[in-house]
Amino acid sequence: MKLKHLIGMSIIAVAAAQTAGAATLPGPLVTPQWLNANKDAVTIIDIRDEPKTFTEAPKFEVDPKTKVKTLVKTGGHIEGAIPVDFGKIRQERTVDGVKIKAQLPTAEYFTKVMDDSGLNKTDKPIVIVPTGESVDSMDMATRLYFQLRYFGEPRDKLAILNGGVNAWIQAGYPVSTDKVTPAKGNWAAGAEDKAILASMQQVKEGLQGGKDQFIDARPTAQFLGIVKKPINKTAGHLPGARSFPTDAIVKPVGAAHEFMSAGDYKKIYAEFNIQPDAQTITYCNTGHLASGAWFVTHEILGNKNSKLYTGSMIEWTNLGNPTVGLPQ
Repeated sequence: MKLKHLIGMSIIAVAAAQTAGAATLPGPLVTPQWLNANKDAVTIIDIRDEPKTFTEAPKFEVDPKTKVKTLVKTGGHIEGAIPVDFGKIRQERTVDGVKIKAQLPTAEYFTKVMDDSGLNKTDKPIVIVPTGESVDSMDMATRLYFQLRYFGEPRDKLAILNGGVNAWIQAGYPVSTDKVTPAKGNWAAGAEDKAILASMQQVKEGLQGGKDQFIDARPTAQFLGIVKKPINKTAGHLPGARSFPTDAIVKPVGAAHEFMSAGDYKKIYAEFNIQPDAQTITYCNTGHLASGAWFVTHEILGNKNSKLYTGSMIEWTNLGNPTVGLPQ
């Protein structure tokens, strides 16, 4: 009995030691100040599509009169961050005999990408850090956030650094330009959260039944069909979709781009005739920009009846489904 008691106490002690250094996230977004204070108690993942900038120094301009230094080019990373190449987190999939690029990966594929990047299973929360230089970069973070959520990471263990590396630099914190060669990680995808994902069939049913609100998160010209991305077979948007254009998703703060408050988004949604609490499906061309609209709707506004159509227009149009808009 005594031995069993000692073994039980040892297990509890080990578990306590593993969780002792973990931080409690304040929400889906954290500030540079919060991250700086909790840097050792979280796992930091740096996501970008230009890996070379991870080890390049940031560039500044100095006003000759005021001597104020302004960040003009992103560079460097937060010390201790795990580098992830955005170009690798999605996968080419074959759907109905058609090869479709940049799709939601299989659990096996995504596990390998994250393990190759050095991510380990841990009790520590994960903070995703984009460069923050554009809406595209912030939406790289939301796409990775979505995929980690989809493959089992709990909501209270995931956050994004609002404004990314640029906000970190503008807050006066240092960046490293050291090369990082991560050891193989042991993270593994868990049960898939189908509640946050919309399939092409669900999109068809939502359009036919009229029960879903569709949010198009692309630039206005693409929504209207004035411009067509080469990856899509046809221009325009889903019938009845409402535009939430890219330049309304985040706001510029110096050289950084930041998500806004729930109150701000409610006002923006009202301007675009978007219902913040309606059953919603977000889409774009490849599910990249739409992940930002999903993040705003699902995580910031708290609408749990919102899904991301990861296939988006590249799947929809290449499989012969209809769009509306100006003719090309």
